[in-house]
Amino acid sequence: MEWAQVLVIILSVFLALFLVLAIVLTLLLIKVTKQIRSITTTAEKATLKFAGAAESAAKFAAPAAIAKMMANFIKKTKDK
Repeated sequence: MEWAQVLVIILSVFLALFLVLAIVLTLLLIKVTKQIRSITTTAEKATLKFAGAAESAAKFAAPAAIAKMMANFIKKTKDK
């Protein structure tokens, strides 16, 4: 067997090894991408829930603040 044939065999083995590694890494990348997509979907849902809660709090906070100002005004007027 000549050295050229040995070199071709060694290179073909390494090529096959790198091909298998590339396939495995591609599959892992697809899996991680799906997990990231699911995490972002969950985070988006949570953000929407927090936004809704903040809107509700803002709706109730404004009248409460006005009522507190009116109560303070009435209290100051009674004290005088």
